[in-house]
Amino acid sequence: MPASLSRCGGRAPTRMDAMVFHAEAPELRPLAGLEDLEALLALQRPLWLRMRGLADGEGIRTLLARCGVPASLADPLVEAPQRPQVDYIDEAVLVVLQRLALPLDQGQLVSDQVGALLLPGLLITIEEAGDASFPELTHWLMARSTAVELRDLDDILHFVVDDLLDDLFPIQERIANRLDELEEEVLRRPNPRLLTLTFRYRSKIRTIRRQIWPLRHQIRVLLRERQPLLGPEATSGFEEMEEIVDLLFESCGMLRMQCDAITQAYTAGVGNRMNQVMKTLTILTSIFAPLTFIAGIYGMNFDGIPELHWRFGYAYALLLMAVVGAIQAWWLWRRGWFEDWTGHGPR
Repeated sequence: MPASLSRCGGRAPTRMDAMVFHAEAPELRPLAGLEDLEALLALQRPLWLRMRGLADGEGIRTLLARCGVPASLADPLVEAPQRPQVDYIDEAVLVVLQRLALPLDQGQLVSDQVGALLLPGLLITIEEAGDASFPELTHWLMARSTAVELRDLDDILHFVVDDLLDDLFPIQERIANRLDELEEEVLRRPNPRLLTLTFRYRSKIRTIRRQIWPLRHQIRVLLRERQPLLGPEATSGFEEMEEIVDLLFESCGMLRMQCDAITQAYTAGVGNRMNQVMKTLTILTSIFAPLTFIAGIYGMNFDGIPELHWRFGYAYALLLMAVVGAIQAWWLWRRGWFEDWTGHGPR
């Protein structure tokens, strides 16, 4: 049997904490193990259980089993990578997405899996990376002191998914800006390196599109089935999320069309450069063909050639060649043959 997929550099160490929503204010507690989770579950308060890093897969599965999560739902959360999905089973809503990032060097897309499971009174998020878990959302929740019902777990699930999707807009904008630069460079001076870069960005766009494509149908199905765990505000949020997914999908289509335009511009540029080269060779051939004809005539060794024994015959032949070549070049210039059709000549 093939071995399981391994993460470059190993899996991140597992860290856990939980946000307990008391009546007066939320509380963020670190979790050391199953005993701490038992104490939190005994409070019977809305709970956001947050896990980061998949190194301790067995420990994560043990905690999920204690929370009543069946194995069929635990596998998509613990095993990575998984295909993006938004699914519901009885009284559970499962969301699995990839958090995408584009480093400053723009070498390749970096992704880590984020899974979220909504149960009655419990929200579980499991992130493949070991960084801070949704710091902006955490700071916003901890800074507020409103009633618990304004911080329902289904709303938090919506905010989590919305945060993951919002990260795609800056990535698409950076790719679009870079494609604009590539298109301008291709139009000015086509180069195979530019075409290679375009194919790389097309691969990035394809990756983003694969993350978005399954969500279009699955979110519609989730809204159509009216999952009881999703309140009115969360349902409205998922309806807005459906529009965001459509917008992201359309943006990916526009970026793919831009990549096609760059490829076509490269092909047209290479064709223009080849035509310019062939035109230059044609000009040279047209100029030197009559000169070769003159040289061929005076290169014959017949005694009947009048200029053969003439003292100024050599200078006469050179002058004749120069005059013929100048007339030929002037005639071609008047017909516009010396214009640079590629637009790369001196201005």
